[in-house]
Amino acid sequence: MTLTDLLPTTPDPDAIFDAFTGWATGRGLPPYPAQTEALIEIVSGSNVILSTPTGSGKSLVATGQHFATLATGGRTFYTAPIKALVSEKFFAAVEIFGHEKVGMMTGDASVNSGAPVICCTAEILANLALRQGPDADVASVVMDEFHYYADPDRGWAWQVPLIELPRAQFLLMSATLGDVTRFERDLTRRTGRSTAVVTSVERPVPLHYEYVTSTLHETIEERLSTHQAPIYVVHFSRAAAVEQAQNLMSLKVTTREEKDAIADLIGGFRFTAGFGRTLTRLVRSGIGVHHAGMLPKYRRLVELLAQAGLLKIICGTDTLGVGINVPIRTVLMTSLSKYDGVRARLLTAREFHQIAGRAGRAGYDSSGTVIVQAPDHVVANEKALAKAGDDPKKRRKVVRKKPPEGTVGYGLPTFERLVAAEPEELTSSFAVSHSMLLNVINRPGDCFDAMRHLLTSNDEPKARQLKHIRRAVAIYRGLLATGVVEQLAHPDELGRSARLTVDLQPDFALNQPLSPFALAAVELLDRTSETYALDVLSVIESTLEDPRPILSAQRSKAKGEAVQAMKAEGLEYDERMELLEEITYPKPLEELLRHAFTVYAQGHPWVRDYELSPKSVARELSEQAMTFVEYVSWYGLARSEGLVLRYLADAYKALRQSVPEEARTEELTDLIAWLGELVRQVDSSLLDEWEQLRNPTASVEAPLGTGSVLDQRPAPVTSNTRAFRVLVRNALFRRVELAARRRYAELAELDAEAGWDAEAWAAALEPYFAEHHGILTGANARGPALLIIDILPDRWVVRQIIDDPAGDHDWGIGAEVDLAASDEQGAAVITVTSVDQL
Repeated sequence: MTLTDLLPTTPDPDAIFDAFTGWATGRGLPPYPAQTEALIEIVSGSNVILSTPTGSGKSLVATGQHFATLATGGRTFYTAPIKALVSEKFFAAVEIFGHEKVGMMTGDASVNSGAPVICCTAEILANLALRQGPDADVASVVMDEFHYYADPDRGWAWQVPLIELPRAQFLLMSATLGDVTRFERDLTRRTGRSTAVVTSVERPVPLHYEYVTSTLHETIEERLSTHQAPIYVVHFSRAAAVEQAQNLMSLKVTTREEKDAIADLIGGFRFTAGFGRTLTRLVRSGIGVHHAGMLPKYRRLVELLAQAGLLKIICGTDTLGVGINVPIRTVLMTSLSKYDGVRARLLTAREFHQIAGRAGRAGYDSSGTVIVQAPDHVVANEKALAKAGDDPKKRRKVVRKKPPEGTVGYGLPTFERLVAAEPEELTSSFAVSHSMLLNVINRPGDCFDAMRHLLTSNDEPKARQLKHIRRAVAIYRGLLATGVVEQLAHPDELGRSARLTVDLQPDFALNQPLSPFALAAVELLDRTSETYALDVLSVIESTLEDPRPILSAQRSKAKGEAVQAMKAEGLEYDERMELLEEITYPKPLEELLRHAFTVYAQGHPWVRDYELSPKSVARELSEQAMTFVEYVSWYGLARSEGLVLRYLADAYKALRQSVPEEARTEELTDLIAWLGELVRQVDSSLLDEWEQLRNPTASVEAPLGTGSVLDQRPAPVTSNTRAFRVLVRNALFRRVELAARRRYAELAELDAEAGWDAEAWAAALEPYFAEHHGILTGANARGPALLIIDILPDRWVVRQIIDDPAGDHDWGIGAEVDLAASDEQGAAVITVTSVDQL
């Protein structure tokens, strides 16, 4: 039975309230007073601004909003800032209401989009509101994490529905809203409904705040000894979190029995090389790491071990405010200042309370603790003064340490101010774009009245409103000039005073905005080119969001290699520095793509809202024939491997979705299969969730992230024969490439265990290089025609033919592929057996 089955036969507020609270109580979730107050207002038809502490059950109120809207026959939308949170709420809603009643829309996935309960990112609802206006089929809106209203880049998406959906009932939720008087007044004015502000400073689990001048190790040891774990140690960089976790290995965190329990629970969980080796040592000692750069499976591992009570310490970043599922009794902040990408500054009151609010677990803890560490120099000074004792002379001789240069200092007064402070008032962050105008122009009615309403009734100061008006006028004139929009002398049958002369795709501004351009650009490529498959991949990559840590690492390595080459050429320092300014990360097809984009934008000017960004990550991985682990190691991206994999998963999904069957060659099909299998074998959750979204009924039986077994693995890598052939081909071609560059030490790293050290490789290849002046590594060299495979029951016997300049093709690398070991590792396990001439 689902909650849908409990909908009352008549939409009576009392019946709705009784049915829902009865269901919640039956699940062991009797509403708190603030929840009860909010639910009463919801069934009465009021807007609600719910500002209650973290852990006070805002999700239950959101579910009540959906239930009440369904009971009255309306359609309800839940919005959140990040896709992961939207996905989590989607699966939860499916379990509660049934898969027929729930749909989801994010930037790269759409499931059951006509359902009466929709989970979506804020931008999706904002674009729907722009497209459909006041007549949109939206009876109620739940805006989670509403403090994103003030986000400089995305705040417009939280504001637009408030302006464009006057008939909807709103539930705005956040633990850190600050003064909401303006929103209370505006919501009532815009919707004609009364608006209730439900606030509560009473947490289900009260918090205690402490400022300490002990060292971090001392602080943690004391909390462990007084049973205040789990402790979440907050850092403001991923590197600091990992380093601190390793430093804490010297502490006795777990008992022998707990270590055994951890080992049993982990079972056969697959840790990859690199950061995986670090993490396995940490978690087996009762210490976790949690940050956005980790592989999803590692974050889930840490969360499940913590939920089982087996991790006493988790070192993570300050991003724990959204989407973390770790039980925390004590939050320990290592600082009250952070570098925000532009400058070092103190935490805002909102940031402080977002982090602090995670302490204390309802149903587990009677109270939570928030501890702030004094700056390191203050701790050192306090210890030096304590050592000097009460002797005034000794105390005067103490040389006090100063804060490190470039940092922002803080002390007890800063701590006390932040504890007492209310979150800052939310400020408007509106924006105007081509997409906004096109959506408004395309809907029935007078677009000039609609845009005037949008531009003058937003929450911006007058000076910024005028700036937005000028930008809207400029965009409109550009649309007229390019012929995309025509102004009508008389309103048409839909009441429009202007209309589009082109058809927008059905999902315009809802999914990948540059996908239509990618499709058009693929048609410009030469299908007979030996690089066609990789060029298609480059087109797709140019439309994806930049993975900045990867691009930065590529640029740094390119500059390092260039410096060595310039030094070898004898260039002077000033000349080297000047030339280095021109070096960046690889950008395949840049000239072609930018010209195509310029031409495409003439007929589709809205694409100028988005940035085309040629780059080579998935392509480079393929060209270099590296494994995921090798690529991460090559660029030193262990702390960002989750970001690397998410980017590759996005590239795979975009290839699958954007490239039509008629544009796929055999080689491109191989490349797509290889990329998907590579992602799946490293961490299948990124693609498993995508597949679950395609089949929501399966998610009810086994919702993502609820399994109790930590060693669940994807299907054996050898079961996907097409992808596995590519993996084998890449593994062998990697050796060909290294041999071509005579990088014998790197070859030895791959094959020393099989007896192929650097000397062995050099000796085996010496006769080849005596006969040929090089090894070719172009597209033909890596093609399937030069790979011979003999398939046996337990292994493949293979020979990679070397593409020599003379075209003799009489040299090759022989190897065996261990199928069982490949399934165990999720990659092609190769043992080189020979390097010789036939």
